[in-house]
Amino acid sequence: MKLGFVGLGVMGKPMATHLLKADTTLAVFDVATDKLAAMTALGAQVCATPREVAAHSDVVFIMVTTTKDVEQVLFGEQGVANGLKRGATVIDMSSISPTAAKQFALRLREQGVEMLDAPVSGGPAGAINATLSIMVGGDADVFNRMLPLLQHLGKTIVHIGGNGTGQVTKCANQIALDVAIQGVAEALFFAQRNGADPAKVREVLLGGLAASRALEVCGKKMVERDFGAGMEARLHHKDIGVVMDIAWHEHLPMPATAATMQQLNALMANGWSRDDPASLLRVLEQAAQAK
Repeated sequence: MKLGFVGLGVMGKPMATHLLKADTTLAVFDVATDKLAAMTALGAQVCATPREVAAHSDVVFIMVTTTKDVEQVLFGEQGVANGLKRGATVIDMSSISPTAAKQFALRLREQGVEMLDAPVSGGPAGAINATLSIMVGGDADVFNRMLPLLQHLGKTIVHIGGNGTGQVTKCANQIALDVAIQGVAEALFFAQRNGADPAKVREVLLGGLAASRALEVCGKKMVERDFGAGMEARLHHKDIGVVMDIAWHEHLPMPATAATMQQLNALMANGWSRDDPASLLRVLEQAAQAK
C-alpha cells in the first residue's frame, strides 16, 4: 500500500518513521524543509506539496497542529483533496474540532474519499516508542481496513464511532488530563506553602486514591522544577480552547475546565507556551507573589 504523511513535527516524524520501517512506500511533506532530509535518508519520497503526496498515495496521514492547518492541508490550492484518487483514505491524527472533523469527512466523501479522525494521546514518547493511544472516528469498515497501519503507531487503538467521535474523545482526554494537572499543581503548591515537603506529599498521594498519571508525570516535574516540555503547554491551551468553544455553543456547564482554561491563559501570557503544562504550578506561585 502506498502511503503519504503530511506533518513531520515532534510527533509526526517518529510516526512516519515507524511506517517506513514497516516496509511501506511513503511520500512525505512538511512546510519546514529542514525536516525532510532525515526522511529521505530513510527512503521516503519527498514531495513539494500535500497535493503531490496525495497523488502518490492510497492512504494519507496528517499530523499538524490546528483545525485551520488541517483544512489548509486538505482543501488548500495545493491540498490533499486535489490530488487524491477515488477510493483513497485520509487519516487525520491531529487534534482538532470535532465539528470540523465531521465537515471535512463529508466534503471528502463527496469525491469518493473516506476519512478517519484518529487523534492520539501519549506525547512524543508515545510517538517514538509506537505506544500511542489512538481514538478513531469514522466508518467501521474503513477502520478495520486501516487498523494494521495504525498498529504500527500505537498500542491502544479504539474505534469510538462515526466521524468526529475520535476528536470528541480527545477533547474528553484533555479535559480529564488538564483539570488533573491543575489539581496536582494546587495540591503541591498548598503543601509547600504550609510547610510540607512536596516530594514527600507526592510520594504518599501516589499510594492512595489521589494517584494519577498527572500526579506521577507532571507532579514529578513540578517537584523537580523541570518545566521542559514533555508536551508543549500551547497544545493543551489549543485543545481546551476547542472544548470551551463547544461548551459555549451547546450551553454545557464545564466549571472545572473553564477555571483551568483561565490558568492556561495566564501560563500563555507569561511566555511559557512551549514549556510543559506542569508550569501551571508557576502560575499559582506568581499569583501568590503578587498579593
